[in-house]
Amino acid sequence: MLKPSSETSLTMDDKKAIAAKWFQDLRDSICAEFESIESELSGTEMADSPAGTFERKPWNRTTDDNTHGGGGVMSVMKGRVFEKVGVNISTVHGRFSDDFAKKIPGANDNDGEFWASGISLVAHCQNPHVPPAHMNTRMIITSKQWFGGGGDLNSIFDVTEDTDFFHGAFKECCDRHDPDYYQRYKEWADEYFFIKHRNEARGVGGIFYDYLNSGDWDADFAFTKDVGTTFRDAYCALVRKNMNTPWSEADREAQLIKRGRYAEFNLVYDRGTVFGLQTGGNTEAILMSLPPVAKWP
Repeated sequence: MLKPSSETSLTMDDKKAIAAKWFQDLRDSICAEFESIESELSGTEMADSPAGTFERKPWNRTTDDNTHGGGGVMSVMKGRVFEKVGVNISTVHGRFSDDFAKKIPGANDNDGEFWASGISLVAHCQNPHVPPAHMNTRMIITSKQWFGGGGDLNSIFDVTEDTDFFHGAFKECCDRHDPDYYQRYKEWADEYFFIKHRNEARGVGGIFYDYLNSGDWDADFAFTKDVGTTFRDAYCALVRKNMNTPWSEADREAQLIKRGRYAEFNLVYDRGTVFGLQTGGNTEAILMSLPPVAKWP
């Protein structure tokens, strides 16, 4: 197994392999934890339903002329705690269109060629008191190379204790790597996860970062890994805390309307959606983030 030892000892191919393997391992650990949560439900009427398990569906984007290659695996579960949760991984390469290349750092300097690998998670839960959540981390290479990602909570009902816990976990994560990261990336999330045409935040925030290349690949990768595991541990704690809380029809109505807002953001503003569609990704995997049921008043 490849193991990072020092910045100078790793080739770019080493880095690609290490990062892609990490995203896969993170996927496996998250899916295992979510399936454990499904088996633990004891309250609400959903406890009489069978526990959900993930179904995995591989896809590839290799073309005959090899201008586009790679693929990924969708992991989707529809259960009694998670109404719909997807944990997708992908590793793809190819060439951006001329127009799209102008929008991506470094793409104009190498004829639009790129490589990208990452994990993307979106969770929509049965219980309106369990907050939906999103997380992704990725590594992208053009003529430049960087990490990006983050995680955010999209609570139907803003519970101060839960919001503070989630942000506190990410602050501790950021502080382990750079004392300036949390405030910078929290503000970036507040700005990014904002539904401009509604003039409202998508949720209660989290962190968002992009174009991270400090000159120390090992350090940047260590932070990216910490973001993923921090999200996993903090979000699982919140799901377990709230999943047995009773809910009403009014709570469900509020949940469905909030989901409509989430869908609007992902279809209009989300960078991952745009990137996936512009690079010939798997449409089903890209739109996995959309909720199973939503409402507009």
